Amino acid sequence: MSRFFDELETRSEDQRSADLSDALPRQMSRAKALPGFADALADIDPASIASIEALASLPVLRKSELGAAQKANGPLGGFADLSNPNLVHVFQSPGPIYEPGGQSSDWFRFGRVLHAVGIGSDDIVQNCFSYHLTPAGMMFESGARAVGAKVLPAGVGQTEMQVRAAADIGTTAYAGTPDYLKVILDKAEEMGEKLAISKATVGGGALFPSLRKEYADRGITCLQGYGTADLGSIAYESDAMEGMIIDEGVIVEIVTPGTGTPVAPGEVGEVVVTTLNPDYPLVRFATGDLSAVLPGQSPCGRTNMRIKGWMGRADQTAKIKGMFVRPEQVAALVAKHDEISKARVIATRSGEMDVMTVQIESPAGDADAYGASVADALKLKGKVEIVAPGSLPKDGIVIEDLRKYD
Repeated sequence: MSRFFDELETRSEDQRSADLSDALPRQMSRAKALPGFADALADIDPASIASIEALASLPVLRKSELGAAQKANGPLGGFADLSNPNLVHVFQSPGPIYEPGGQSSDWFRFGRVLHAVGIGSDDIVQNCFSYHLTPAGMMFESGARAVGAKVLPAGVGQTEMQVRAAADIGTTAYAGTPDYLKVILDKAEEMGEKLAISKATVGGGALFPSLRKEYADRGITCLQGYGTADLGSIAYESDAMEGMIIDEGVIVEIVTPGTGTPVAPGEVGEVVVTTLNPDYPLVRFATGDLSAVLPGQSPCGRTNMRIKGWMGRADQTAKIKGMFVRPEQVAALVAKHDEISKARVIATRSGEMDVMTVQIESPAGDADAYGASVADALKLKGKVEIVAPGSLPKDGIVIEDLRKYD
């Protein structure tokens, strides 16, 4: 089995940049032709968007906007063309939000996720992701086909039947949430069955180090993949287990939550993804997840950018004094003043009352000068504290809720 899924994984920085400058304008042309992007990209020349830096000039597309467009304009909201013969599925995720699925080989790009953990043509994958309405089951199904593996489409639940099938068929690999594999293994021990599972690719939840170690102690290599129903695969672990390597079919930016502004290298921010999938060309789609770029290249030999993995949610909306305060409002506050580099809202309690403190990075020393701007942007009055530029934590948090209700 080859160490790498394909030659894309080991491209030089120059080659990767050249390939992107060719692929990105073509993808922008596809997106601009769709009614969903009619307003956002109306004045954009696709040829001018040929790099990650150029993408930063475009607006961010949020899931709430996608949902609103679907309610107004049909199941895909004008962001994909259902008459496209390559689109053969429509999935439903909570919301509801609808996503397309295509029939071309490895449409969701999970083949490289399975390959990274060593799954190949000699394996039978017990796919414990749901095949019901949501696309997760099909994502890993198509990935297994891409690496030549057979699939037991097990889905979720009925653990005794899962154990029986795994033992009878001799499944060698698992795909599913991190914790459900332990449920299967523990049930197998209870039933007196020894399973042949030695590889696992997991997603949809946190893989805690203690759980990974337990699997390793049982002789199972377990690596994580990171993806969404809308975008397919975004990043994945390799055997180096140093961060997650960005998939070759997407472009990832890390931005300040509530904005489209890229953070400084290494800072925590929201994961924003542009997909190169020609059938569903989402541009600067905000995942709502927090992460940070991990510097350098993976020791495994793959050369694409790495992120640190899932680090929380970017949607930090808090209700303070009966009013919702959102990251977008904090970003609007920063944008009102050229001298403000960053702001952070802190919600606390004093007695039975909510207290809002707004910390502002500014060389100016007069907190009162920002009172009106705070009230205008956040729709609430609060205490303003001026802090030195660069002193606020670089953790991606713009609204910190410290209130306790117990």
